[in-house]
Amino acid sequence: MRTMPRLVFTPQLRRFTATPEVESGASTLRALLEDAFAANPTLRGYVLDDQGHMRPNVVAFIDGKRCDDRATLADALGPASVVHVMQALSGG
Repeated sequence: MRTMPRLVFTPQLRRFTATPEVESGASTLRALLEDAFAANPTLRGYVLDDQGHMRPNVVAFIDGKRCDDRATLADALGPASVVHVMQALSGG
């Protein structure tokens, strides 16, 4: 049984930069994202804007629930949480 939160990026972001799958003892979404940015600093610019907020075209889900706090990213993680980060898709 896994005892650390895991961060997974969906394939859409992989077209632009490396998207490491990260397991960490982080307790918040922001801390887990920072661990991924430490592994690939270029990834930050694809996920966060200049103010450190989640970009409008990016969405995160924690254990299947959409994260609505796009500014502080302070959503709490459980020890077995799985976070998926993806680009929002649009079409017509």
